[in-house]
Amino acid sequence: MMCARAFAIERRARTLFLTQSMDDNDQQSIELDIARLLDLLAQGEMAVETSMPYSSNYTLLTSVVQDSMRVLAVYKPRRGERPLWDFPRGTLYRREAAAYVVSEALGFGLVPPTVVRDGPYGVGAVQLFVPNDEESHLFTMLKEGGYEDVIRQLVAYDFLINNADRKSGHCLKGLDGRLWAIDHGICFHYEYKLRTVLWDFVGQPMPDFVLDGLTRFQTLLDEGGSLSRALDDLLDKTEVRALRRRLKMLLDSGKYPAPGPGPNVPWPPV
Repeated sequence: MMCARAFAIERRARTLFLTQSMDDNDQQSIELDIARLLDLLAQGEMAVETSMPYSSNYTLLTSVVQDSMRVLAVYKPRRGERPLWDFPRGTLYRREAAAYVVSEALGFGLVPPTVVRDGPYGVGAVQLFVPNDEESHLFTMLKEGGYEDVIRQLVAYDFLINNADRKSGHCLKGLDGRLWAIDHGICFHYEYKLRTVLWDFVGQPMPDFVLDGLTRFQTLLDEGGSLSRALDDLLDKTEVRALRRRLKMLLDSGKYPAPGPGPNVPWPPV
């Protein structure tokens, strides 16, 4: 919880614009201070509103209130995690938070603000709920166009975090049109497990704006500051070492990697 908040305070971009629907004909964009928002998610009073449909693990929509500020958040408690044969039990919530930390360190801003905290059903991940177009997902955004740059960031990001479940439905289209990446519970395994619906750029050079993010990430890691502390708190040492190896591979090759052995596309793809 504290490591995610402290790291965000050091970022250059300290505000987030979030568009929400006021009624059927009106939308409002609000500006949120990142540090203040993370403190709210970490310290605010939580109240469960409803369960989220179509989730394989226990996922709850909650309100979080502190002083005069109120937001909706997605709460994934550890006790509601379905056991998996290849991931250590009770660690998925920490991977959700690590995915946010990595996204921020890269400067990509793909993942909604996420913290680890205690809640009504025990410790878990608490992530800002992003109002979104429920008819849209990654495939529809690809067809729509205009997302080419952010998708190139997403492909490199998914390899870096070793995302074993990048479905199309795990990308949201915010009401302002922004792409958000969610559901990162099965990432960061020390064995190669990348499964994604995005294999469009295999062998192609990564653009400079992607390489710049990766280089920035490496610099922050090598400094041994808040990023290293956050990852050490959230992941196992073997997983952090594997993350460093994947980072080095991306920077050394400068190209989008090819699929490895085993299944490479999640099911269902949406």
